[in-house]
Amino acid sequence: MSDDSANRHFREQVRSWGSTNKPNARDGEVDEESPLLNGNHSSGHHDQNGNGNGVADHDHHQNKTYGFFLDPRHTPGTDSDNVAVRYGSYAWHITKVTLLSNYVNFLLVMVPIGIVAGQGNWSSTAVFTINFFAIIPLAAVLSFATEQISVKLGEALGGLLNATFGNAVELIVSIVALKDGQIEVVQSSMLGSILSNLLLVMGMCFFFGGIVNMRDRVTGQGMEQSFASATAQTTCSLMTLSSASLVIPATLYSALSKADSDDKDHSILLLSRGTAIILLTLYVMYLWFQLRTHPNLFDAEIQHHHDEEPEEALMGPIAAAAVLVVTTVLVAICAEYLVGSIDDLVESAHISKNFIGLILIPIVGNAAEHVTAVVVAIRNKMDLAMGVAIGSSIQIALLVTPFLVILGWAVLDKPMTLRFETFETVAFAFSVLVVTYTVQDGKSNYLEGAMLLGLYIIIALAFYVSPSDALDKAFSTSSAKNQ
Repeated sequence: MSDDSANRHFREQVRSWGSTNKPNARDGEVDEESPLLNGNHSSGHHDQNGNGNGVADHDHHQNKTYGFFLDPRHTPGTDSDNVAVRYGSYAWHITKVTLLSNYVNFLLVMVPIGIVAGQGNWSSTAVFTINFFAIIPLAAVLSFATEQISVKLGEALGGLLNATFGNAVELIVSIVALKDGQIEVVQSSMLGSILSNLLLVMGMCFFFGGIVNMRDRVTGQGMEQSFASATAQTTCSLMTLSSASLVIPATLYSALSKADSDDKDHSILLLSRGTAIILLTLYVMYLWFQLRTHPNLFDAEIQHHHDEEPEEALMGPIAAAAVLVVTTVLVAICAEYLVGSIDDLVESAHISKNFIGLILIPIVGNAAEHVTAVVVAIRNKMDLAMGVAIGSSIQIALLVTPFLVILGWAVLDKPMTLRFETFETVAFAFSVLVVTYTVQDGKSNYLEGAMLLGLYIIIALAFYVSPSDALDKAFSTSSAKNQ
């Protein structure tokens, strides 16, 4: 949802690269009867001078060339009487708009290479690395397609769609890993997504935003950036609840282990499934609270948005849905190869699955979104930056993670639980505590950003130097000593 406003400036720059048409020109405008394109412009035919002006004809041809290749709004040929030309122009328009939608889309070249690497006998490191970079632009395209559909659905349904698909890449990768029985990777990636948003993204927003906006331009005195503290406190309360949903299963498992209970695994499974249902219910209530009853609390710049002209969709809902489906399939394919190479990568590179899930995989789905959050923070739009960081964390904690528990229970028959490793649970709980204290005053500066980044680096180093089996053995030894 917040990614929409943040990418708007980039797309406006892209339009200026190739848009040489004057405001009253009708060259190549989108046909309003087209089921694929936007339909906000009336159809029109190319203007004909008829005055024999060779220079004007040359400029007209040049404008059409630029419009065909670089202008996302106007693609000559979409009003042609020739069906083949018209639908060819439609297809190129959709492709062009999608490719120019985000600055990371140059990495889309990695998608076919990643598929070839997965099909061939390439090394696990190559397969993982190539598909890792392939999923990054696919996540950006997925977000763009969702945004285009949301424009046509209206504020309420559009917000719901953006909230649902906000972490689609993490969900797809986790489903693939869960299907393969990589529960440890799933849990680490969920926790890593939350920590990367709370500590890494928010820390970078506070740090770079605080550095650029360090001093008041009038007085020259030090200043802090501000954001809606009510929103931050509400979402941090939900994050505290989600951390409790992880602490309780870990504590109960420890108590049952001391009692040498034979049913401890079954008990934790029942607790996790019940907790997952409660968390999903709370997420639905949170969406209703955010989108219907109290939207003013979550949009501090609502008055500014009312003054701005609403952004027009660059493609119609049918085309956007087609892009969404194709991109989802490609993400699933690349995720399959990515997850399938993890075991061999752990053996060859001597790194733990926890580090891969906690640090590397979260970057895949959020790289473009992370850069966007930092950019808007530098522009002193902290509410948008906070919406990206905290909003994404809420989706992972209250929607994606409990959904995976239910999916493993009802569909995949996998024992996915909310009992994370003790070290993971402690790291998460302390992170939520630090973030809560940091944002409670509704102000931020570069020092607070440095503290959040420092904590994230400490946690990352801890998981890097601690292999997964070492954490498991430490937990088992601690339980045995307490018996």
